[in-house]
This record gives sequence, C-alpha cells and structure tokens, in this order.
Amino acid sequence: MDSHSDKRVLITGIDGFTGRHLKQHLESQGMKVYGTTFSPSTTEDTFPVDITDPVGLVDVLNKVSPNYIVHLAAISFVGHGDATDFYRVNVVGTENLLKSILSSNCSIEKIIVSSSANIYGNTDVDLISEICPPEPVNHYACSKMAMEKIVANYYSKLPVIITRPFNYTGVGQAEHFLVPKIVSHFKEKKQSIELGNLDVYRDFSSIDFVVDAYSRLLKSSVSGEVFNVCSGKSYSLQQIIEMLEELAGYKIKVNVNPDFVRADDVKRIVGDNSKLLLVASGLDVVELGRVLRSMLSLR
Repeated sequence: MDSHSDKRVLITGIDGFTGRHLKQHLESQGMKVYGTTFSPSTTEDTFPVDITDPVGLVDVLNKVSPNYIVHLAAISFVGHGDATDFYRVNVVGTENLLKSILSSNCSIEKIIVSSSANIYGNTDVDLISEICPPEPVNHYACSKMAMEKIVANYYSKLPVIITRPFNYTGVGQAEHFLVPKIVSHFKEKKQSIELGNLDVYRDFSSIDFVVDAYSRLLKSSVSGEVFNVCSGKSYSLQQIIEMLEELAGYKIKVNVNPDFVRADDVKRIVGDNSKLLLVASGLDVVELGRVLRSMLSLR
C-alpha cells in the first residue's frame, strides 16, 4: 500500500476548477480530502470560512488535522473590479493561513501555495525558468508576487512549496476562459467565433497534469522551493483552432475583434518545467491534443 494513501489533505478553495480536480485525484490515491470554501457548503468534509479569518481557520485546521495543505483560495480573475481584494485575499489571507497553521495543533508534512506565472509579466526570454525576475503588470500578478515574498518568510518555520502554474485547461473549466470558449463553439457546431490576436503563443497544460504535479510535490522531500508548473511547449490560438477543426471535422470562421487585441500582448510564453520534472519523477506531460479531444467529449 502507498504510504501516503491514508493522509489527510486540506484544500482551500476546493470548489474551484483546480480544487475539484485535485480532490478527485487525491481521493483516487486513497487520501481523505477536506476543503474550505468562501460560499456556504452542505458537504460534511467542506467548511465555509473566510481565508482572512484567523479564528475560523484555526478551528477548521484543528477539526481536520491535515497532513498536507494545498492553498488554492484566491482572487484569480485579473479583471476583478476591486484592486484591494487582490491584496486582502491573496496576500493577507495567505499569511493568515500560515499563521493559523502555526497556531493550530496540526502536524503538517507539506504545504503547497499556488502562485501564478503571471508574476513573470512581459518577459522576453525564450524559456521562462524559476530564476527569471518577476515583472508583474497588473494587481493580480503584483499580489501574487507579494504573497510569494510573505510565504518565503515561513520557509524556516513550515514545509512550504510555491507553485507557479502557467495556462492550463480541461473538462469543467468555465467558458469565459479562452480554450473552453473555443471548444464550446465547436461542440455547438457554430460556424464563426470572435477572437483577438491568433498569433500569440501560450504554454498550455492539462488540468490532469497540474493536479498530478501537485500530488507528487506533496509527497516529495522538497520544501522552501518554487516550481513552474507548465508543459514546456507553446501553442498559438491559430494552432488550437486547427487542432479543433481536425477533431470536429469542419472549419470555423474566425472574426478578429479589435477590442480583444492587446497591443502589449507578449508574442510567446513558454515555461521551463525541468526543475519540476526532476523532483516530480514519473510526471506525464499531457499533449494538448489529448486535452482538446477530452473537452470535445471524443475520448
């Protein structure tokens, strides 16, 4: 039996896209998974709590007594209206969690705090590694960079890993995200779609790859480190459309909406995943074509 199969895991923000997939993945390995949500919950293993509420967090931690914690709760929509929320939740909320862990009765073996590749900003390097200097260009990215600085102060006190996921997608992602939006048009056999610049390249991973990476990092002996979570390959929107056209068996008319085109868009973003693959041995980088096929329900 896997020595990790009886572990207890607490996932903050468990009701999000990543949290739902991670819960399923960890449970398939025999772990007992609990979660926190900001909204009310009727599930006995999920606790509604504000991440900025230290008393509520300590109470949840003492009830669950987790071996592992994956911190996903965040304001993650870049266009969120209130800039102060990014810092209140992403920075202060994260420190609240770490302080609450130290104040609780838990014996923690590993904590993953999810940051974002957004902190790299408009970098012009060909392959973005963890040592690339951050150049955040919006409040979301700035809050994540500040959060990382706060988390680093706890490296000597807690077994913490910071992850910087690049773009990822999969079944169940909301349709206001780009790839699910395009997939939905093909599923509904629509003849046209409005998009922005088709000639931008992004590093897209599978949600299955991301949650497997988190699982392997939890079980690793590493702490006090930062890891890119990415495929190491980039695809343009044009290539994604062409892959979907081949899978769906028809061509779609693309109308470029000038409102969707950003003049300062970075041409190509590719992450370096070599550090991750070295530590998370056996991790399978899922090809984007397989992900698109599953999203089209063509398994």
